[in-house]
Amino acid sequence: MAGAEGSAGRQSELEPVVSLVDVLEEDEELENEACAVLGGSDSEKCSYSQGSVKRQALYACSTCTPEGEEPAGICLACSYECHGSHKLFELYTKRNFRCDCGNSKFKNLECKLFPDKAKINSGNKYNDNFFGLYCICKRPYPDPDDEIPDEMIQCVVCEDWFHGRHLGAIPPESGDFQEMVCQECMKRCSFLWAYAARLAVTKVSAEDDGLVLNVDGIGDQEVIKPENGDHQDSTLKEEVPEPGQDAVKEVKAEQTNEPCTSSSSESDLQTAFKNQHLNPESQPGCRLQELNAQRFLKKDTATYWPVNWRSKLCTCDDCMKMYGELDVLFLTDEYDTVLAYENKGKVDQAADRRDPLMDTLNSMDRVQQVELICEYNDLKTELKDYLKRFADEGTVVKREDIQQFFEEFQSKKRRRVDGMQYYCS
Repeated sequence: MAGAEGSAGRQSELEPVVSLVDVLEEDEELENEACAVLGGSDSEKCSYSQGSVKRQALYACSTCTPEGEEPAGICLACSYECHGSHKLFELYTKRNFRCDCGNSKFKNLECKLFPDKAKINSGNKYNDNFFGLYCICKRPYPDPDDEIPDEMIQCVVCEDWFHGRHLGAIPPESGDFQEMVCQECMKRCSFLWAYAARLAVTKVSAEDDGLVLNVDGIGDQEVIKPENGDHQDSTLKEEVPEPGQDAVKEVKAEQTNEPCTSSSSESDLQTAFKNQHLNPESQPGCRLQELNAQRFLKKDTATYWPVNWRSKLCTCDDCMKMYGELDVLFLTDEYDTVLAYENKGKVDQAADRRDPLMDTLNSMDRVQQVELICEYNDLKTELKDYLKRFADEGTVVKREDIQQFFEEFQSKKRRRVDGMQYYCS
């Protein structure tokens, strides 16, 4: 018996002790994360009536629109009401999307919340995510066949999700970046390389060291790295010319394999910003043109960007026209970011969160309020004394202990009420 008690004692010592405060704090943290992910999306009303929502929580139904069918997306409320028992893919959030639930893409389903929908939403954009496939490897997530631990990162332009190892540039280990632009989107939006030299928080992978695909105005170049490995000015050397051509030219340029964080680089961009927006008449010009006038490198990699980097983009007429042609006008919208979307969810949650005790007190008259507060204080004092006994004895509080406490508390309360004497004047 003694041996058994000793074994039980050692086992209790090994078991982690979790306090009620820990449980409540963890529950609150999970609730905050959930609200951030949902971004304030309505869980009861279909979002279709709102048109193309700037950002909302979206899902794809594999049961109704499996691979091989047309892709479709549904809002949070429809995922609960119309597809509750179906297999769903969580898409997190997509920009400017209108709920498809029950339209012509769904052969045998009518939306229960908003059945009067158009046959198709022409403004919606779709990708392989709507069939549960992600990244350039077109694999599901989580992937049961992938044994390599790796995080998925969403491209802010195409909104596809990528494995960190498939981006050509290793994500910063500190996670100190807000947004990512994938390789293909950097190729399509090549103007971003001029900003990347000044703003991006990009760590280039080892296999890309020393290779530059393009240096504006010069052509394909090879980086000649310093022998000592220091990050200093390096020579960009053009390919060897054919016989009879001019001799090899050497051009000095700053090596940008590592993130550029110098104050001078940021100062250049801030100066360009002020030139355009603070005094446009005296110093007209395009911020992007000023950056393009300086040498910078282009690589076949994704780029990682800090908070508020979008505010540094030029918004002159020519650049805005270019953004429109590239279909990336959203880059100039501060409310388009996932950070803004998540913050909206947190703000909405804080506004909706109400203290039930205060709500109850506000519905009572003065006498009832005093009685409730006294009862609350009695409960708090007795519960504290009751739990203190367990703490002093070093024993674990069980469910039946809590039940016993409240049964005894109710019994005492009934005895007090029954023992009261009432007098009529």
